[in-house]
Amino acid sequence: MRIMTVGDLKTHFSEVLQDIQAGEEIAVAYGKRKEIVAYLIPKSARQPQKRTLGILKNKGSVSFAENFKLTEDEFLGV
Repeated sequence: MRIMTVGDLKTHFSEVLQDIQAGEEIAVAYGKRKEIVAYLIPKSARQPQKRTLGILKNKGSVSFAENFKLTEDEFLGV
């Protein structure tokens, strides 16, 4: 993994994007102490996360009667 300062990243942004597309990971350092504040990784390396339903999970449900009908005007609020 390569570490770059913000200034270097701004100067060589196009080349950095090409390197990331080629599979390289880059850390971005910022400030006087050059503390790492971000990581740039290829999209293919990112793991999809499961989405949670939040605080209402398992708190409610919905059901529709078999004879439930909604006209197009009712649906559109006309």
